[in-house]
Amino acid sequence: MLKLTRMALRVGEPLLPLGRHVPFLLQRLVLEKAVARLFAEPLADGDFDLLQGRWMRLEVSDLGLAWCITRDRSGLRIAQEAPVDVTIRGNWREFLLLASRQEDPDTLFFRRRLVIEGDTDLGLGIKNLLDSLDPDNLPPRLWQLICHLAMAARPDDPAEPAFPGGR
Repeated sequence: MLKLTRMALRVGEPLLPLGRHVPFLLQRLVLEKAVARLFAEPLADGDFDLLQGRWMRLEVSDLGLAWCITRDRSGLRIAQEAPVDVTIRGNWREFLLLASRQEDPDTLFFRRRLVIEGDTDLGLGIKNLLDSLDPDNLPPRLWQLICHLAMAARPDDPAEPAFPGGR
């Protein structure tokens, strides 16, 4: 299964940067619906309230994608541009490893594979929030897919990049 997933990543990786050409309106509609569904329970519990009236910019540097995210009374909202309080930046593999919990968030930030700029207290609060989210609240097949993709994206030898061109 791992070999098949690695092959799929090798074939699909050149297509990932094409995501930046998807109109932002479509990106926003899809992302807002997805986060509303995936994070319904943590949103209802007030876990994302630290973003109330504040903006975070999430940048996937190697794909040329970025979104500004805030919390309002109806949920998480996404904008193309906003007066951001904090930016979290990294490459897609690092975000995948973070999401799959296959890499410790502190390690990703300490080694500067993910970078927080701006209000670091807010950034650390968001990092801790993401680390505390229960993957059991995700649809099981989605969680399995995230984990398989992250395992395939990891290098066999941590000193070597998983794919030519590396990180």
